[in-house]
Amino acid sequence: MKNDTFNVEKTINAVLYISERLKRSDFHKIFKILYFSDREHLMEYGRPITGDTYIAMEYGPVPSNLYDIFKSVSGNSYFKDDGRFAQYFSVIDNNIIKPNKRVDLDTLSRSDMKFLDNSIEKYGKLSMNELISESHDYAWDNTLPNNEIDLGKIIYEAGGDEEYVKFIKENYCANTIVEYEYA
Repeated sequence: MKNDTFNVEKTINAVLYISERLKRSDFHKIFKILYFSDREHLMEYGRPITGDTYIAMEYGPVPSNLYDIFKSVSGNSYFKDDGRFAQYFSVIDNNIIKPNKRVDLDTLSRSDMKFLDNSIEKYGKLSMNELISESHDYAWDNTLPNNEIDLGKIIYEAGGDEEYVKFIKENYCANTIVEYEYA
């Protein structure tokens, strides 16, 4: 089941925030920085930054809704962007994000920016292979290929326990966490 808490405005501005701070802002690097930021923010504050649904794809977790947006802007999707997203960024060479607007910092909380900054600092200079290795974590490894990564597994990867998963399930996303056995 798709996570129903996806925040388009916050996600687009998180992409702009990341893109303004990286030398090369390709799909893969943006996806991984958002994954690590969402994972750690969820653990610390009980909510992810973007609310996107992550899919366990070959090269690691991919935010499903954002990937659809990127594909629509690049013209590689059944649904073509009508300019709604192209006003914020362009896609160059099929996978490089070029900002067309500056980030609206009012859409991101201080904690959002703190965790984005932490992930940019920690992962922003890593190669694609290093990012793949880092993101092939417990949550990714325990999800069938091309399936939704359960938020409970993401919480567990970040250091949460059964009680915290239960708390998040009851208070944040009752329909987005699948029951499973902890390792």
